[in-house]
Amino acid sequence: MTQLRFDDRVAVVTGAGRGLGRAYALLLASRGASVVVNDTGSSMTGVGLDPGPAHEVVAEIRAAGGDAVACVESVATAAGGRAIIRTALERHGRMDILVHNAGTVRRASLKEISYRDFDSVIDVHLRGAFHVVRPAFPLMCEAHYGRIVLTSSIGGLYGNYGVANYAAAKAGLVGLSNAVALEGAPDGVLCNVIVPAAVTRMADGLDIPTYPPMGVELVAPVVGLLAHESCPITGEMLVAVAGRVARAVVAESPGVHRPSWSIEDVAEHLDDIRDVAEPLVFPVVPDGHGEHLRYSFEMATRSIGLPDA
Repeated sequence: MTQLRFDDRVAVVTGAGRGLGRAYALLLASRGASVVVNDTGSSMTGVGLDPGPAHEVVAEIRAAGGDAVACVESVATAAGGRAIIRTALERHGRMDILVHNAGTVRRASLKEISYRDFDSVIDVHLRGAFHVVRPAFPLMCEAHYGRIVLTSSIGGLYGNYGVANYAAAKAGLVGLSNAVALEGAPDGVLCNVIVPAAVTRMADGLDIPTYPPMGVELVAPVVGLLAHESCPITGEMLVAVAGRVARAVVAESPGVHRPSWSIEDVAEHLDDIRDVAEPLVFPVVPDGHGEHLRYSFEMATRSIGLPDA
């Protein structure tokens, strides 16, 4: 297969100073992309500023013959998001690829978590995504081309202990990505979600020696495809963990229709309501929202014997 390259493409990668973001930036640059390496250099909890990591990745890219520039603005503010995208425009006059990877963790049980810690994590992960998507999206639509990759987590899909803030943010990113995919489709702007797991700073405190190989190099190629012009999907979620790559979906059971319900009816039919032996998946694009409603309305029509619309 011909090598997939990014020559003449401009990419912005947030949280690119370390870990997964660094791997994404290095891979895109090695395949010809000009990369804006964004990272504040903060601690894992979002405290402090250090321009070193972003500039070190830029130096590494340039030493290998690539093109990169650092931006140490924070995605946590709208002004920071605009500055990140402006960096790409001022240097290259365009942007083609946006990978939002920046993230922080502030662990606490739901009984004890502070509002400040909840908001801080939401600000970087979820609002941070909006802060860079909002200025980038109109530019991509105007150019009739764009690739956006947002980062969720298995914590966002299934929850986890001690990280309600992180789980809520990562779940919200799925909804944001779906909206971007729907609105971007007419203009050739694709948006997908990566659900990664790798041994990075975020794995501190976990029982890493018991894990199989979980390097960042097992995730970066998946993001590479989602960022490439040949990417054939939009509005989807791809999981990459320990060498396994899979698709995650929102699925429904076929369900049960009745012309009226009581609490007791719901209890009586609960097993059938929950039966996912034949799951339904409504793709986001072109019209998952509409397909969901049409399926439900058609079931109602059949059940009560009304003529088809």
